[in-house]
Amino acid sequence: MTDPGLLDLAAGLARRAAFAIEAVKRAGFAVERKTDESPVTEADRVAEALIVEALRAATPAWPVVAEEEVAAGIVTAAAPRFWLVDPLDGTRDFAKGRSEYAVCIGLVEAGRAILGAIALPATGEVFGGLLGHGAWKEDAAPRRPVRVRAVPPEGLTVLASRTYADDPRMLPFLAGRPIAERRPVSSALRFCRVAEGVADLYPRFGGTMEWDTAAGQALVEAAGGSVTQVDGSPLRYGKPGWRNPDFVCHGGPGA
Repeated sequence: MTDPGLLDLAAGLARRAAFAIEAVKRAGFAVERKTDESPVTEADRVAEALIVEALRAATPAWPVVAEEEVAAGIVTAAAPRFWLVDPLDGTRDFAKGRSEYAVCIGLVEAGRAILGAIALPATGEVFGGLLGHGAWKEDAAPRRPVRVRAVPPEGLTVLASRTYADDPRMLPFLAGRPIAERRPVSSALRFCRVAEGVADLYPRFGGTMEWDTAAGQALVEAAGGSVTQVDGSPLRYGKPGWRNPDFVCHGGPGA
């Protein structure tokens, strides 16, 4: 299967998982707690099972690292190519009835996120990005290219995590930058808005895991932006424990 074919596969699975999540939401669900006290629902499990089964069938030689399997103690090693799956990024917002949650499927090659598909179940949007091939969005309208924007004259639109928006490291990081707006947004939706040129900067201070970011990084970088550690060094994948350092998602020139 070609890499564009793999992106179509991932996007189709993200879309199917989004439909499954919305079906669970309509039927009603309980919120449980994992050992780290983070929330989990039936929607997380249904979406993950759908995605990982299909990925393993289509690409049996490549490991699939998925959030809920890792939480259950299933140990998967990284490889030259492997998938990273967050079946429901933003479970807290999903559980609270908000609309900011996402399905994320990323493909890593040699430690770099090269392909990403993100579905936004509440809005019906699906995004895809493949390094060297560009990025796109589809919803009620047909698939069309998306690209990061140059920072507008009025300044940056900065997206901040709802959970970490008041992190004391945020103000020093933003000091001296022309800020037009700071907007609290949750989940991988932030990567999508930077990739399509609606926002310019997403600094993240606070814990994330590789499955939270792989699809979003590939999407943003395919759209012309970048995702780096705070010091500008590359954000890579296959780290022990799958934990990320702090990072910054930049849009186009000036971000």
